[in-house]
Amino acid sequence: MAMDLLFERIRIVSPLDKLDSVGYLWVQHGSIVHCSTEPPANIPPTTCRIAADDWMAAPGFVDMHVHLREPGQTHKETIATGSAAAANGGFTDIVCMPNTEPPIDTPTVIEYIQRRATGLVAVHVCAAISVGRHGEVLTPMEHLHEAGAVMFSDDGSCVRSAELMRRAFEYAAPFDALLSQHCEEHSMTDRFDINEGAIAMRLGLRGYPSVAEDIIIARDILLAEYCGNRRYHVSHMSTRGAVRLVRLAKSWGLRVSAEVTPHHFTLTEDAADGFNTNAKMNPPLRCRHDVEAILEGLADGTIDAIATDHAPHAPSEKAQLFAQAPNGIIGLETAVGLALTELYHKRKFPLTRIVELMSVAPRRILQLPQPRIAVGEPAVLTIVALEQEWTVEPERFRSKSRNTPFGGWLLQGKPRFAINRGQVWECEL
Repeated sequence: MAMDLLFERIRIVSPLDKLDSVGYLWVQHGSIVHCSTEPPANIPPTTCRIAADDWMAAPGFVDMHVHLREPGQTHKETIATGSAAAANGGFTDIVCMPNTEPPIDTPTVIEYIQRRATGLVAVHVCAAISVGRHGEVLTPMEHLHEAGAVMFSDDGSCVRSAELMRRAFEYAAPFDALLSQHCEEHSMTDRFDINEGAIAMRLGLRGYPSVAEDIIIARDILLAEYCGNRRYHVSHMSTRGAVRLVRLAKSWGLRVSAEVTPHHFTLTEDAADGFNTNAKMNPPLRCRHDVEAILEGLADGTIDAIATDHAPHAPSEKAQLFAQAPNGIIGLETAVGLALTELYHKRKFPLTRIVELMSVAPRRILQLPQPRIAVGEPAVLTIVALEQEWTVEPERFRSKSRNTPFGGWLLQGKPRFAINRGQVWECEL
């Protein structure tokens, strides 16, 4: 699209700029040229004027947990298709996770990703904590940090060894790196299928007890404190116990942060009943009391960010028997709609809190520059239609995969534009 857009009567929400008002936002050639409650003068006929009543403009949304599958599994997703899915879902920035083939454990793989990520969406890199993600030998984290890694994790696998995790915290200390963890005590979850409980028993499936997640979070919080209050981030947490532990760690003054996915605050284990492989994921969908605890944590600030854990799989892979089907669902193109539907419309979260969870806090955790909505600033924007209802149609997604449990859902709140790097994406969902 032409980069000369005037959004008229749009609600501008930017917590860092202390903005929450209806006004006029004009973007030209990658920069904000007007931002005011009053309309601009001398609008040329070439400017695209958009009536944006009941729309919101916010600093560009960030998804800090995305599996792009490239290199190695491009039949599921690529850097190009994953970036397109992100833009189509309203995101301007994403962080790609390291469980690729080969894993992101050398500067060479980081450079490969950076060379291929040149579009509207800024692709940041999470590198592995251990070589090959095998949990045995630390990666050269300082060199990976210098190459551009913004976070470290063996995501998809937990760092099983407490001693290795301790050494990772100590090694990361001089450059204050952020360590993130896929929190799963593997000795309790071997070949699991779904959450441990009544549905698992009735279906004859292997269960994943919630305490297996809590044990690793507790261990790592203690290690982070012991090693000098190191930066630590809990990925895709899913349990009531996890929320309690993170809340306690923050009360101690520890530098602990946490993210949750939209599927973990909208769905319970009931979604997997009937052997629905599109509701099979890691961590699994939990009980209603876990969902309520997560919603409480989102409201009170215990949970810092919303991230999708976008995990694409080919249709043939998800079409297998439940026990053989891979874990994970896609989420880039449903996250904004689910967050606005569940948190803003149903739970009455303030829009400033939504923007904090999806834009400000992820950048703060990752120590990325914060975009501002002000005249003269680069335009890094997510534009959403707050009241618009729409039906999730996976066949319209830009992702290469379709593994979502939300097909056919009616959502309220729809991404309309992603603007970044002098480019505009008009969302098509």
